Amino acid sequence: MAKAFCLPNRSGAFIASAIAVMVAILVFNPCAARGADASLVVSTKAGQLQGVARTTGGAEFLGVRYAQPPVGDLRWREPVPAKPWSGVREATAFGAPCAQPDLGGWNRHDAETGQEDCLFLNVITPSWPAKKPLPVMFWIHGGANEGGTASSALYKDGTLVQHGVVLVTVNYRLGLFGFFAHPGLTRESAHHVSGNYGLMDQILALRWVRDNIANFGGDPNNITVFGQSAGSQDTGMLMTSIGKGLFQRAIAESGAPFNPWLPSLAEAEKAGEEFAAALKLPAGQDPLAAMRQVPAKELMAANSGSHRMRIVPDVDGSVIPRSPASVFASGQEAPIPLLIGVTTREFGSTASAEELRRAIQNASGSLSPQVLKVYGLADTGPASSDPVYGTAADQWAADSIFHCPATTEAMWHSAAQHPTYEYELAHAIPGHEAEGAIHSGDLPYVFGYFPKTGNIAGNFGDVDYKLADLVETYWTNFARTGNPNSDNLPHWPELGLSQTYLEFAQDGRAVTATGLRKSQCDVYREVLAERIKQH
Repeated sequence: MAKAFCLPNRSGAFIASAIAVMVAILVFNPCAARGADASLVVSTKAGQLQGVARTTGGAEFLGVRYAQPPVGDLRWREPVPAKPWSGVREATAFGAPCAQPDLGGWNRHDAETGQEDCLFLNVITPSWPAKKPLPVMFWIHGGANEGGTASSALYKDGTLVQHGVVLVTVNYRLGLFGFFAHPGLTRESAHHVSGNYGLMDQILALRWVRDNIANFGGDPNNITVFGQSAGSQDTGMLMTSIGKGLFQRAIAESGAPFNPWLPSLAEAEKAGEEFAAALKLPAGQDPLAAMRQVPAKELMAANSGSHRMRIVPDVDGSVIPRSPASVFASGQEAPIPLLIGVTTREFGSTASAEELRRAIQNASGSLSPQVLKVYGLADTGPASSDPVYGTAADQWAADSIFHCPATTEAMWHSAAQHPTYEYELAHAIPGHEAEGAIHSGDLPYVFGYFPKTGNIAGNFGDVDYKLADLVETYWTNFARTGNPNSDNLPHWPELGLSQTYLEFAQDGRAVTATGLRKSQCDVYREVLAERIKQH
C-alpha cells in the first residue's frame, strides 16, 4: 500500500518559511504535492481516502486497510478493525497479497509478493460522484483458501461495474495463517474456538462495507456476496455463519460449502498440534508464543512437500455453528436469493479406470456399486465418455467436487422456498475447445476482462464479448433485484421442482435445460445423506 506522505522530489534550497508552509500542507493533505483531485477524496469511519479516476469513468479506491495488520501477537487472532488516521490517506495502489505458498504458475507472483500484512480491500465505482445508491457486489477470490488475491486486474479492469454496480474485492488470510486451529488458540479465544480467521476477515470486511459503502455510492442494504471456487465455497459457508445477516443475495460459482467436507474443531485442533510438534520448537517454551515469532516464509516452508497438511475451515461452533451440509439440508441457511452454477469440465482428471474405481469405492462406501454404474464402471464394463463432459475420470472429478455439490446446494435452497437460479457454462475459451469449459473459465465473462496470458487466456472475439455482456447483465440484474431477468434477455426460470437451469452454450446462446447431471448427482446425494447421518 502506498505511504500516506507523498513528498515531492525537488532540488535546491528552500527558506525556512517555505518549508514550514509545505509541511503544513502535507500534514493536512499528504498528496497535495501531486495535485490530487480533491473530488476523489471520500470519508470513512476511520479516516479520509484519496482515490483515482478510472479511464472509463468512475473511481477506484485501492489498498484500503480494513483491519490492523494480523502480525506478531495478532497472528491467529480474530481481526481487529483498522486504527483511525488523520489527514488523507492514499488509496491509489493495491495492497500486498496475503502470505501464501507457491502452488504453481497461477499464484507464483502472489506467493513472491505476499505478506502477512495484507488485510486490504478495493472499491471500484462506475461513476463519480455517485448519482444514486447502487447495488454492491462483494467479491471473494478463489484459490483453495490457500492462494490468490483480490488485487488483480482481472477483477478490477473489466466492464462489470459499468453495468451499474459498486464492486468490492477483498483480501483475506489464507492457508496456515487463515485457518490454522490449535487447542492453545482455542483456550485463548474469547469464543473458545480456533481456525476460520480467513472467514472472520471476510465478515469484518462485510461490516466495513455496511458501515462505509454509502460514501462510495453503494447501497449498504443491497449487498451481494459472490465468489468463485474457494470463494464460492466461502460464500456458502457465510450463508451458514454468524455473518449471514450482513448481505442480501449470493452468487456461487464452482464451489459448495460441503466439498471438501469440513473437519470438526477437535479434528482441526489435532492436526494443528501435529504440525506444531513437527516444528521442533524450543523445549519449555509456550508453543504458540514461539510459533508467532517464526517468520511467515519459514512456517510455510515447514508445511510443504509430500507431507503438506491441507488447512481448511472447520466447524468451530461459533463462526460456523454447524456443518454447512446439515444447515442447507434443513433449510436454515440465510433466506436470500441464490444464483449458483458450474462449468462443464472444471478440473478433470487423468486417473485410469482402476484408479477411478478405487477412488469411487473409497468415497462412496456401501453405495459404490450405484456410483460405479452411472460412470460405466460396474463389474469390468468400459468407462463411459461424453463429448461435453469428457472421460469417466473427468466426469467423476467434476461431478463429485463441483457439479453435484452445487446442484445439491441449489435444490436444498429452492426446497426451503428461497429464489434459486442455476446455470452451467458450456462455452470453452476460444483456443481451448479441446479442454472444454474449464474451472475459472467463467471469470472473463463475469468480469468482462479478457486475459492475454495464463490458463484462461484465449483468442477472444465477438461471441465472447457478447457472452460477457449477457453474463454481466444477468449477474448485475440479480444483484439489483434478486432476479437475473430483464425484458431484453432470454428468460431464466427459477430452479423449482423441475430442476430447470440456464446453459451458456458453446455458441454463446443462453438456453434452458433440466436436471443438470441428474443421474450422477442423485447417487451423490444418497452418499451425502449417509455422511450427514454419520456426523
